[in-house]
Amino acid sequence: MNQNLEARLPRAASSPELATLGVLYALSLSHFLNDTIQAVLPAIYPLLKETHGLTFTQIGLITLTFQLTASLLQPLVGLYTDRRPLPYSLVSGMGATLIGLLLLSQATTLVSILFAAGLVGLGSSVFHPEASRLAQLASGGRHGFAQALFQVGGNLGSSCGPLLAAWVVMPIGQPAIAWFAVIALIAMFVLQRLGSWYSQQLQLRMNAPRRAAARPRHRLSTRQVTAAIVVLIVLIVSKYFYLVSLTNYYTFFLIDKFQVSVQTSQLCLFAFLFAVAAGTIAGGPLGDRFGRKVVIWASIFGVAPFSLALPHANLPTTIVLSMFAGLILASAFSAILVFAQDLMPGRVGMVAGLFFGFAFGVSGIASAVLGVWADQIGLEAVFRFCAYLPLLGLLAVFLPDVDRIDPLLETEHARGNSEPQIQ
Repeated sequence: MNQNLEARLPRAASSPELATLGVLYALSLSHFLNDTIQAVLPAIYPLLKETHGLTFTQIGLITLTFQLTASLLQPLVGLYTDRRPLPYSLVSGMGATLIGLLLLSQATTLVSILFAAGLVGLGSSVFHPEASRLAQLASGGRHGFAQALFQVGGNLGSSCGPLLAAWVVMPIGQPAIAWFAVIALIAMFVLQRLGSWYSQQLQLRMNAPRRAAARPRHRLSTRQVTAAIVVLIVLIVSKYFYLVSLTNYYTFFLIDKFQVSVQTSQLCLFAFLFAVAAGTIAGGPLGDRFGRKVVIWASIFGVAPFSLALPHANLPTTIVLSMFAGLILASAFSAILVFAQDLMPGRVGMVAGLFFGFAFGVSGIASAVLGVWADQIGLEAVFRFCAYLPLLGLLAVFLPDVDRIDPLLETEHARGNSEPQIQ
């Protein structure tokens, strides 16, 4: 073992009992920067529509291009990097995002806008699977805590993106989008440091004494694992359909039902989003302590009393109910993701790509479907319907009990004790 190399590594690199907090904080920061950029694109749709005379159909095509590259490619990226780790792929992905931003700032035709949006989505599709793998590698066994800390950065970034777009892009115009390339450059610097740490970890594992191939600690059949994944996917659908009803249409609901001002409705939305961020960071440690199945059950089905009461409450109670719903519901994703990774050891990147990509896709579909329903049956009726979705959390009873897998053994299990291939 190279002693100089080992000395430069964080202490937790050779101590799986302790999480490498510096790496986790850097991952959360990079997730914040990535999702801040990703949230800018939808926020500038009104500007693009007015500047280039786009129709709503063409705006939908931009969204489709962005969502396809950001969601559908993620499982493929994760599947490939599970077998052939790419320590610096995160930098390359953010580079694609940077180029996309610069092109978008100068785009004058629909085709050029679509190409730029696709590059921004491509960067996201590379980022999430590999960053999720890094979070688990640096978790020291606290998988839920690591994923929650990673995820909360993305939630905060999604909240800040529209605000920055309103402050920077809207007053100046489309060329101001190029200023967000500075955020991408900062993210590339952070990700380059993370790539160096990741590369060192892979080198240490190649130089370590050979281990016997790890076997998963659960004794589930392929059929049982498949059934559990299906249940988790259904829970993701219920979670994001209800979450989108609030994040996208909560302000309109408050204005329509209580005749509040736009500013007041935005403050209520901020309170909800703040509760979502708090719930995200709480869900991971709770899953580590009490078991992820318990957290999944409580975080989705536990929302039902609040969601069912919300459409019938007065304004102050509605605000309180929405905050409790966001706090509880947001704790689900990190628990679901780590549970799925425990079901499929050695497939960390593929599982992360699948679930992040699926969450993005469901959010896009939910936004469109709920918008159509709101036009047809009214927004209050949509909220009354969505209130029943958390009842699907009852399906969590069918999830098996899965022991946690040692993250240092997962890749060896997947590769049949073959050496990692670093590119």
